[in-house]
Amino acid sequence: MKTYNLAVIPGDGIGVHVTDAAMEVLDVAGAKFGFEMAKTSFPWSCEYYLETGAMMPADGIETLRGFDAIYLGAVGWPETVPDSVSLHGLLLPIRKAFNQYANIRPHRLLPGIEGPLRATGFDILCIRENTEGEYSGAGGRVHQGRENEVATEVAIFTRAGVERILRFGFEQARARRGHLTSVTKSNAQKYSMVFWDEMTDLVAKDYPDVTVSHMHIDAMAAKMVMAPQDLDVIVASNLFGDILTDLGAAIQGGLGFAASANICPDRSGPSMFEPVHGSAPDIAGQNIANPIAAIWSAAQMLEHLGEAAASEAVMAALEATTRRGVGTRPGASSTDEITAAVKTALSAGPQA
Repeated sequence: MKTYNLAVIPGDGIGVHVTDAAMEVLDVAGAKFGFEMAKTSFPWSCEYYLETGAMMPADGIETLRGFDAIYLGAVGWPETVPDSVSLHGLLLPIRKAFNQYANIRPHRLLPGIEGPLRATGFDILCIRENTEGEYSGAGGRVHQGRENEVATEVAIFTRAGVERILRFGFEQARARRGHLTSVTKSNAQKYSMVFWDEMTDLVAKDYPDVTVSHMHIDAMAAKMVMAPQDLDVIVASNLFGDILTDLGAAIQGGLGFAASANICPDRSGPSMFEPVHGSAPDIAGQNIANPIAAIWSAAQMLEHLGEAAASEAVMAALEATTRRGVGTRPGASSTDEITAAVKTALSAGPQA
């Protein structure tokens, strides 16, 4: 039996509960499709930070390096630990250390989900550059607390970084419906975003079978609301991709359905999979968090690991669950009820 070594970081708040849900579904999938997940759990979280002064130990990255994949629940507890600390202490270091430069977020309505828009037939794949750009961490503050205080945040765009995320996006578009939209703000940002536009046109020459569009970030925000069915693959920088994917989550029914994969395409390190709804401290421990995004993220992980049939079966089980009305409305079904329904649908579904 094939065994995958999985590092599990449940994190904070509802992250713990939805991670449990995803792991239960993975166990059912493994039993059905003939593989095993050997899970090692790590307590790295805001609670860990308060106990140790760090979000993860000094050798945390090296500890994770030997795993086949990383599964992250949710991290953050802003009442006790600033988000900037939790983000820069755990999530961003992992993304950068393992060259997880492609963030993949699917946006579509599952059966039975009523989104806020009239449109129902959209299927968008957002590809976000994940390791540089506006979140590079370059900058600083001087004269803090004085009238002449200065703060800088420098967006770093390298030719290699922009080209590789564009190529990744073109490959995704080629495997889907053959259309890619590159999102910038080159009318106002005349250096980095003009550079991104130029790189898009350059890379597009290698993909004559893919139709390419350029769109500014503000126009894309409107497009995702007014005509999301016209979109296929979107590629954007770190900041713009972050914003657009939250908008994508909103039009697909909310953050409870927002799955995410942080991919290291050359597989030189493990990739990381996570729902993007945050730790939601206000509802933690109440068994009302929606685990669908967490389970969807686990399906993305299975696909990345080469278990395509199992991934498809998990997605089919999610669709069967929401089609029955389970997990479609906030608070109508408990975390445990949704998880049980997915497991039942997965067990009843066809074998590989």
